[in-house]
Amino acid sequence: MFTKQTVRDIDLKGKRVLMRVDYNVPIEDGKVVSDFRIVESLPTIKYLIEQDCKIVLISHLGRPDGRPSAKYSLRPAAERLSEVLGREIAFVEDCVGASSTEAVSSLQNGQILMLENVRFHAEEEANDEVFAKKLAAHGDVFVQDAFGVVHHGAVSVSELPKYLPGVAGLLLEKEVDTITSVMEKPERPLMAIIGGSKIADKIKVLDRFIEMADFIAIGGAMANTFLLAMGIETGKSLAEPDDVPLAKEIMEKARAKAAKQQFVFYLPQDGVVATDMQNPSSTRIVEWDAHVIADIEAYPKQPNKEASQVAKNELILDIGPFSGSFISGGVQLAKTVVWNGTMGVTETDGKNNDPVGPFAHGTELVVEALMGHFGNKPFTVVGGGDTVSFVEERGLTKAFNHVSTGGGASLELMEGRKLPGVEALLDKEE
Repeated sequence: MFTKQTVRDIDLKGKRVLMRVDYNVPIEDGKVVSDFRIVESLPTIKYLIEQDCKIVLISHLGRPDGRPSAKYSLRPAAERLSEVLGREIAFVEDCVGASSTEAVSSLQNGQILMLENVRFHAEEEANDEVFAKKLAAHGDVFVQDAFGVVHHGAVSVSELPKYLPGVAGLLLEKEVDTITSVMEKPERPLMAIIGGSKIADKIKVLDRFIEMADFIAIGGAMANTFLLAMGIETGKSLAEPDDVPLAKEIMEKARAKAAKQQFVFYLPQDGVVATDMQNPSSTRIVEWDAHVIADIEAYPKQPNKEASQVAKNELILDIGPFSGSFISGGVQLAKTVVWNGTMGVTETDGKNNDPVGPFAHGTELVVEALMGHFGNKPFTVVGGGDTVSFVEERGLTKAFNHVSTGGGASLELMEGRKLPGVEALLDKEE
């Protein structure tokens, strides 16, 4: 249960509300190309409109290094919000100073103003007290609804609640409630599908899933480091040789658990390889020894260097069809699935009759399984930047029970860590 006060817990009638949103969205040629985070903020904004509030929105966009930059202006986000909300959104080209103060003071009840990128001021990420007070002067109440940044310390994240009563928006409440429930009281069997590039980035969440999950499947470039740890050559594939000891440590923990109870830690058994990511004609499927920790005897105790068939000039760019089918089979047995990280390279465009790209078929197969195309449809929580981007591009954000707006924040919440932007808010009254 969410332990912080939300917009529903306090009287907001006619109040001037300073609302932190996460509109760090991709923009091309002055237009927002993915409005998922904007759309997810609408329930809170609509609630504030119903309360006849004066709404002042603040956000960051990109990394402008503490100075104004047209490239990182939030104006396109304001224009897109106006389109999806169906009402005018005023915009001012600063977040502090005379222009913003004047714009805020002229707001009428029910009107919305978006301030320019808070990261145009270096003070934002320096937790500057003076800057915090200037921002706080724009509101009577602070509403935190930017889940994607609540794991960071910044003025607009953890400092503003020191100067204004701080409560959670409906998106933040939903994110924390959903992810916490899945991690603490999942309906079992619980399966975790983990991809991404670096083991070090996800070591803590992997440790937690080894403790609590029934099935873990590894994909993406991270799997290559595990393969290296078992003596399998991976050619030119993206891998982290320095993390091989870490991979071995994780596998030992998984093997120890599998020796005591029913548990599967799955690494790809085949992969899609190519000599050139931009030249799919060089693509082929390579198989290597099975690496399934279903019990202690099923896992190879000695590395088998002869198992590798990946050439020195090849890259592993996706899981193979057998691995995709195995993971999809695991989904058929699961009641709850947490998916974070794609299974291969999903950024390349599809051509001809290949709409998802040559190295995204493993990820697409997992998506189909999670959507229930093969029978069972588990409760699914999706997180991670590349994962959410893939789901968005396919128009499938509504096909899952929960698609998170925060990558790092969702991982830290899964790890069981406290989030500064949440901890700073008012506690629920007993």
